[in-house]
Amino acid sequence: MKKNLTLGQLTACPGEKISGYMNIINTDMQVPATLICGSGEGPTVLVTGGIHNAEYVGIQAAMELSQELEAAVLCGNVIILPLINRSGFEHRTMSTVYEDGKNINREFPGNPDGTLTERICHTMVKKLFSLADYYVDLHCGDGYEELYPHVYTLGAAKPEVNEASEAMAKVVNVAYSYATKNPSGGAYNEAGSMGIPGILIERGCRSLWSRGEVEEDKEDVRNVLRLLKVLPEPVKRQANVPEKIAAGHFLNAGHTGLWYPACRPGDRFSKGSLLGMIRDYLGNLLEECYAENDGVLLYQTVSLNIMKGTPMVAYGDLGE
Repeated sequence: MKKNLTLGQLTACPGEKISGYMNIINTDMQVPATLICGSGEGPTVLVTGGIHNAEYVGIQAAMELSQELEAAVLCGNVIILPLINRSGFEHRTMSTVYEDGKNINREFPGNPDGTLTERICHTMVKKLFSLADYYVDLHCGDGYEELYPHVYTLGAAKPEVNEASEAMAKVVNVAYSYATKNPSGGAYNEAGSMGIPGILIERGCRSLWSRGEVEEDKEDVRNVLRLLKVLPEPVKRQANVPEKIAAGHFLNAGHTGLWYPACRPGDRFSKGSLLGMIRDYLGNLLEECYAENDGVLLYQTVSLNIMKGTPMVAYGDLGE
């Protein structure tokens, strides 16, 4: 007999969808959650948005999916949390939790007695990852970031988990995929270390969202659900099959100053190409950034200001 799906005070019976709030452990904070308990047996898929609170494409897509997916047709369960960093969203911070200034994707596995960010991470591990068989995390470029759509897969989990993650990525409609080798690089990597295959989809940027981008995100999630047989219909052929990136280069600024990028996300370039430069407030050159390999630009800072130690450019290695 199909079991009920329970998250904290929320319980959905087979064939039922229920929405409410999940409590963050040892805090007064609640974040929105929807449980969709399918009529048939199958895996449980977790979908999150808003880990970075100004990445609006994923937030809106997750909210709409929570309204549109119907329990009666599902074989398995879907758990959707569209706005993990609620306080950051409500205070319009970027990338960080308002109360402590920390980035959720840098604090896993968290701490039940730590700062709010650490408690959010701990709650995700204890309440969400304990229920999930698969995980889709929706992201996009923050207010100061410009981005080309791509997907991250697991590269540091067990081989069978990495392979399942890669299979999920293959049905996502983006041009590039990259398997991260860092086992502690965010929520989906933490889930991967627990044996949960997952992917992180990047689409949209500059804290903007459009109807087209939201629809693409929703279709990607639906296609993953089709692949996992949670949606009992054929996987739809996408316009793109992601090209694998051999290595990723995530470069931080060595100086605080004025940032002048030389490329746009999606541009391909050869080894030695100028990717951007930093000048001081008198116009003097402080730093130049050159490509170490042939590659494609995935995302970059586009704000005029840049701070030492913060992201400058990220590109994928397309060379040998």
